[in-house]
Amino acid sequence: MDFDFSEEQEMVRAMAREFTDEAVRPLAESIEANHQVPGELLEQMAELGLMGIAIPEAYGGAGLGETGLCIVMEELTRGCFSTAATYGAHTSIGATSVEVGGSEEQKARFLPPMAAGEVLGAFALTESNAGSDPAAMATTAQRDGDQWVLNGEKIWITAGDIAGLTTVFAVTDREAGVKGLSAFVVPAGTPGFTVGKREEKMGQRGSSTVTLVLEDVRVPADHLLGAEGSGFAVAMKTLDRGRLAIGANCLGCGREALALSRAFAQEREAFGKPIAAQQAIQWMLADSATELYAIESMVYRAAWMCDAGRPFSRESAATKLFASEALDRIVDRGVQIHGGMGYSEECAISRLYRDARVTRIYEGTSEIQRLVLARDVLKNG
Repeated sequence: MDFDFSEEQEMVRAMAREFTDEAVRPLAESIEANHQVPGELLEQMAELGLMGIAIPEAYGGAGLGETGLCIVMEELTRGCFSTAATYGAHTSIGATSVEVGGSEEQKARFLPPMAAGEVLGAFALTESNAGSDPAAMATTAQRDGDQWVLNGEKIWITAGDIAGLTTVFAVTDREAGVKGLSAFVVPAGTPGFTVGKREEKMGQRGSSTVTLVLEDVRVPADHLLGAEGSGFAVAMKTLDRGRLAIGANCLGCGREALALSRAFAQEREAFGKPIAAQQAIQWMLADSATELYAIESMVYRAAWMCDAGRPFSRESAATKLFASEALDRIVDRGVQIHGGMGYSEECAISRLYRDARVTRIYEGTSEIQRLVLARDVLKNG
C-alpha cells in the first residue's frame, strides 16, 4: 500500500505552497480588512492553471482530480481562508456541478472557460427557508417554449457577485418533492438576475457572500443541467466533493494554527522559561498534531476514493464532520496558548478562530453529516 503522493501531485503542492507564501499570505490581513480578495490573485491562479486543477483534461483542465484540488485548497488555506473559500466556490462546487450534472455538450461548452479562469463559477442552492431542507425550496423554473423562466431568491452564495456562471437550483415540479428539483446554468448579466445583499460575516470576511435575486430570468432550454428533475442528485454529488475540499480547508487552517501556536509557545516566557516547557502547553500541541494527522488521513483517503470512481458519500460526510469539529478544537487551543494576545484581532490566531467556525455549518451542518452517516450505518452497517 503506497501512501506517497505522485511526483505530479508533489509538484502541484510545491507550486501552490510557493504561490501561497509569496502572493497570498502577505495580503491576508488586507484581504480581511478590505473584505475582498483582489482580482489579481485570482488572475494569477488562472495563469498557474489552478482554476481548472480538477477539471478533466478533455475540457481544458489539469485533470488532477479531487486529490489535486484538495492539495491546492490545503495550501491556500494556510495563507488565507478567504482566498481559499473564493477559489473553492469556483473549483469545488461551481465547476463541479457542471461536470457531474452536465451533458457532454454542456461540459464541452461551459467547462473550458471555467478551467482557464476566464469565467468563475458559483453554486446557488440555499434559500432563507431551504438550507438543510432542499424540498422546501421556493425558487421556481417554468418552461416557456424554448426557454426556462426562473423566479426566486438565493442566499449565502459564496462569490455570487463575481461569478460568470452560476448553477441555480429551482423547483420544476412541486408535487415531486426533491425529485422535482432541477439545476440551471445562469450567466451573469442575464436580465432579471441581480446581486442583492452582501453579508457582513464573523469570519472569512474577504470572501464575498451574497444574495442572488431572480426575477423572470430567462435562460435557453439547453441551460438545464442534465435532465429535468435531476437537480437534487446534481447537488448531492457536488456537495460530496465539496465537503472533501472543506476537509482540506480545515487541514490547512489547522496546520497554520499549530504553527502559530508552536512558535508562540517557544518564544513566550513565563516563570523564567518558554511556556513550551510547560506540560499543559505540550499536551495541547500534541492533541492538535494528532487531530491534524487524522484529518489528513481522512481527506486524502476519501479524495483517492473519489478519483478512483468508488462510492465515497459516507467518507465525505465523515471527513467533513470530523475535520470541521477537530479544527474548532485546534484553533481554540491556539487562542488559549496565546492567552490574552489570542483574543486580540491584531493576533493572526484570532482570525483563524473566526474563519474556522463556519466550517461546521456550510455545505451541510455537523448535524446533517451525522444524519447522513447514521442512515448509511443503519442501512449498510
